Amino acid sequence: MVDYRIDRRSGVATYVQIVQQTKQALRLGLLAPGDRLPTAREVVEATAVNPNTVLKAYRELEREGLVEARRGLGTFVRRSLGASPADSPLRVELEEWAARAREAGLEREDVAALFTAVLETHYPEQAAHAAPARPPQGDPS
Repeated sequence: MVDYRIDRRSGVATYVQIVQQTKQALRLGLLAPGDRLPTAREVVEATAVNPNTVLKAYRELEREGLVEARRGLGTFVRRSLGASPADSPLRVELEEWAARAREAGLEREDVAALFTAVLETHYPEQAAHAAPARPPQGDPS
């Protein structure tokens, strides 16, 4: 299940944050085909956003072919993204790196800026189209 966290100070539209967090869960293998997304009511109760905002996000995910709405049943994942499960050795290395960065005194925004700069070096063809990199929300354990 996805635990949406809305950052009202980020400047990113709320529905976009829901889309981005759903895609992140798909990339990390936290959501798999057949899984049901939280109902709009559940998301509203957890985040205090407008129900239409949640529905707009779910429609966008449906338009992209990632989920499908089943009348009376809910919204279900159709396909996953990426190939790096949450327990990947690369994630472990990144967890260790993030811990070292924090111990070195880097703030979250510093880490995000550094990571984004590195991504742009290794993925220059996607840099112009990418949204700003945002570290995962919540407790990584």
